[in-house]
Amino acid sequence: MQEKITEPVSRVTQSLDQIAVWAREDSQDALLYVGAAVVLYLVLVLIREGLKKIAGEPDRHGVYSWRGIFARIIQRTNSFFLAAVAAEGVMLTADAPAGFQTFISFLFTVATVVQGAIWAREFVLAVIARKANDPHGDESTLQTAMGIIRLLVSIIVWALAVILILDNLGVDITALVAGLGVGGIAIGLAAQGIFSDLFAALSIIFDKPFKKGDVINYGQTTGTVENIGLKTTRIRALDGEQVIISNTKLLEDNIRNFALFQRRRVILQYGVTYQTTPDLLEQLQKEVETIVANTEGATFDRNHAFQFGASSIDYELVFYSESADYGEMMQRRQDIMFAMARRFAELDVDFAYPTQTQFLAGPDGRPVDPRGVAEAVS
Repeated sequence: MQEKITEPVSRVTQSLDQIAVWAREDSQDALLYVGAAVVLYLVLVLIREGLKKIAGEPDRHGVYSWRGIFARIIQRTNSFFLAAVAAEGVMLTADAPAGFQTFISFLFTVATVVQGAIWAREFVLAVIARKANDPHGDESTLQTAMGIIRLLVSIIVWALAVILILDNLGVDITALVAGLGVGGIAIGLAAQGIFSDLFAALSIIFDKPFKKGDVINYGQTTGTVENIGLKTTRIRALDGEQVIISNTKLLEDNIRNFALFQRRRVILQYGVTYQTTPDLLEQLQKEVETIVANTEGATFDRNHAFQFGASSIDYELVFYSESADYGEMMQRRQDIMFAMARRFAELDVDFAYPTQTQFLAGPDGRPVDPRGVAEAVS
């Protein structure tokens, strides 16, 4: 390993010696190339400053807007990278010693890798923050998650940058990459449970199946989400207790989010007696529709007789409560039921209830009129 590192260092030393010889023997060309590089560098700086003015400050357009992201990337463009680009551009046309060109190419490679790592880190973090940005979300949870994400992204980006730089130096990175892979697998297996809950938390934060303050149903639990942590989610159940659920377990089951309701669909079944005349049975459809239409916040859908029941002719009324609030829906349901009861009383229509009628039969199986039996007994 010592020999692998010494060899690139010796090449750099030889290149520096060639540069010194070239500067002494051909100083006029060297100064010309340096002057051209300085001019090109100043042009690149002016372009950078112009792009900064066009993009403006990131906060001015919103840190997580695309224009804000572009402004952040432009501001993180460093002068060393621009100088390396200028020097490399001049070397493409310069008749300089091979050692000098190799040295400039190496500086350009290092500057490009470092600048690319900075740009990649800023862009990835900005896009993730843009995806997770929610003015109604849990800001503390988001900040904690972003802190962990920022650390992971930085480690990955700079590890790749170091590997690329070492590769350009001529260092054999095969063993290094293999070691990093084995170490990563060992850490992943040791912290499998922690990473499982962490990635589940990130999935909740970014995918947003629910957020803090939503009313959700999970298994046998229905309640309000109080906190989304990096390992658990806390739900305040309807009867008051706090339920703490692992993020991994939470995403393994179906979740019903009641906060996404825009309106509620209500199904109300009722039955009328068989003594109701056919004309009134037909009239009930329009009467009930009028009642729903006159109820504020309710929208009629349909009202049909759907079966001949054992003790009644059964109807099914469907309407919408134009609100997500459960209490308002129940109030509109009650108002419609009371209005139906009053109107049915005016029309002399009776609601049915379970009844049974029994008939006596003679030896021949023919029904016997109970009134005749009563008269005979008296």
